[in-house]
Amino acid sequence: QVQLVESGGGLVQAGGSLRLSCAASGFTFSRYAMGWFRQAPEKEREFVAVISRFGGSIYYADSVKGRFTISRDNAKNTVYLQMNSLKPEDTAVYYCVADSKIMSYSGRYAQGDKYDYWGQGTQVTVSS
Repeated sequence: QVQLVESGGGLVQAGGSLRLSCAASGFTFSRYAMGWFRQAPEKEREFVAVISRFGGSIYYADSVKGRFTISRDNAKNTVYLQMNSLKPEDTAVYYCVADSKIMSYSGRYAQGDKYDYWGQGTQVTVSS
């Protein structure tokens, strides 16, 4: 049974930091690219970041580039999202995603419907 369990969300002031974690189980973690999406109230789901199976390729949304860092630990079956210099517009539910082929197709990594697996999400709220 595949599970992606996010943690680390919460309430933080603007300018602060949070580190999200996503613990994966039920599949061979090192065979999957891992990523993060987010969805704010009344807004469409948005790509945040993706990392390839061994970290050789990483992509970020322009809105988070330079502030967020995605990483993974294949020994722990966990992917992380370090979020610094948080802004109120970063407020959203953050979802962990996984897919075995997403990095094989140019630009596909930003398309949420192409991912095999999704987590339940963790709320991040940034106050001004």
